Amino acid sequence: MATKKVIFVAFAIEDERIRDMIKGQSLHTDTPFEYIDMSVKEAYESDWKSKVKTRILRSAGVLAIVTKNSTSSTGQKWEISCAQEVGVPVRGIWAYKEDRTQIAGVKTMEWTWANIGNWINSL
Repeated sequence: MATKKVIFVAFAIEDERIRDMIKGQSLHTDTPFEYIDMSVKEAYESDWKSKVKTRILRSAGVLAIVTKNSTSSTGQKWEISCAQEVGVPVRGIWAYKEDRTQIAGVKTMEWTWANIGNWINSL
């Protein structure tokens, strides 16, 4: 089995269901990643950004769930820019086949477990 790597998942609150699917996958014993959940509900606490930055710094990479909701999600945008600023690799996955939203500076791939696993293994 591959060494487990800690992955931070950045998502718009509207895409919480997609995040939950990734969380479910990470619970399988043969999945090569661990998952950190930083609930978006904490976004309005004064120290939210410092908590997120600490978690991103402990992560091997940031997986961004990319949908049309990403363009208006200030929290997700901040998480991605924070990761880029501190040098943590960021990769996007498209949550829906019909939605190919782009986030500037984020290479995005189709969501398959093979794609996610290959990216994590490359970290």
